[in-house]
Amino acid sequence: MYDHRKLGRELGLFDSDPLIGAGLPYWLPAGAAIRHALESYIAEVERRAGYQQVYSPVLGKRELYEISGHWAKYHDDMYPPMDMGGEQLVLRPSICPHHALMYRSRSHSYRELPLRYSELGGQYRAELSGAIGGLSRVRAMQLNDAHIFCRLDQVAGEAESALRLINQAYADMGISASRYVLALPSEDAEFNSPASKYVGDAESWTHAAELLRDVLKNAGIDYEDAPGDAAFYGPKIDIQVEDSAGREFSLSTVQIDFHQPERFGLEYVGADGNKHRPVMVHRAIVGSIERAVAQLIEVHGGAFPAWLAPVQVVVLPISDDEEDIAVQVARRASDRGLRVEVAHADEGSLGARIRENRLAPYQAVIGAREAAAGELAIRERDGRRHDPAPIGEVLDRIRQEADLHARRNHADAAS
Repeated sequence: MYDHRKLGRELGLFDSDPLIGAGLPYWLPAGAAIRHALESYIAEVERRAGYQQVYSPVLGKRELYEISGHWAKYHDDMYPPMDMGGEQLVLRPSICPHHALMYRSRSHSYRELPLRYSELGGQYRAELSGAIGGLSRVRAMQLNDAHIFCRLDQVAGEAESALRLINQAYADMGISASRYVLALPSEDAEFNSPASKYVGDAESWTHAAELLRDVLKNAGIDYEDAPGDAAFYGPKIDIQVEDSAGREFSLSTVQIDFHQPERFGLEYVGADGNKHRPVMVHRAIVGSIERAVAQLIEVHGGAFPAWLAPVQVVVLPISDDEEDIAVQVARRASDRGLRVEVAHADEGSLGARIRENRLAPYQAVIGAREAAAGELAIRERDGRRHDPAPIGEVLDRIRQEADLHARRNHADAAS
């Protein structure tokens, strides 16, 4: 594996500056292209799975986090409050309280459930300087977060569905989990006391843990118990990955929460006409975008899958005579939604330009013969070469191959 901190900077994906601060990297154009592709992928996966996208502020009143329990149980990892007009505002450490308020703002029937809110939003952790580095541990992150409000009889199905989405995303990104962990409270845990690390009662914790065990068992996934690693409001499934140094960290998670629906007074009207308490399932398909990209860099070494590559097609005119048509081809590729660059003839020999752009999934070479015939000769990153074919036909094929959702739709139609 590669060290993303070194390679990411060499490839011009991200960097940092002391004037911005430690643990606050910025995204350069190539990295921003990867990030945008990943965010678009997530949005489409979630849309197909029945999620509704929402947006919420990155600030909240201190009182919000007192109700959720974050202030009492997670205070050391939060930034200090900002005094504003007699109120105290806090940079949010988590998105879930905002989504709980969104749910509470409307009345709900059992027929609406499960209700799935998703958000790619910022959250902030007051990480110590010695713990931060690169993209894998930062102070400001964009989290692919979602909260599912459902009936008790729907919880297992929703958690299983979330786990399937995570596993599919890993396959699409070309990364692998190192192990699955069931994060539980410590063995001597006390609940719902000021000194306790955990909120709620032992019965609801046991119930949530049993549900998650069943989810893992039904999915046929081997896992390990991790006492003491649970969130303060409930147990969770953590999907672990390893970095280039062999360090393990959580990338994705599925959690069951009986606590916050109780604290925020969330309700729905059941089939019996009475009010009932929903259960909240937290899930993140790829976790934070920063950690996901760090893992992608280390696993792929810059040779990203075509749908994620910052430049998907490089057009290489053999000589100055093909420059005009190369620019036209690039424009046609861009019109199809492809990320494209021209490696101009005056930038070096054809061989040197091919080597310089070796990480691009597709290289389109244009010589005098191709220009006269209106064709492209494609060289793929793995060394495969294709006979010249009409420009539009070639670009349409690349677009199809570089679009995961389009490929799936084509496969579904063929079957």
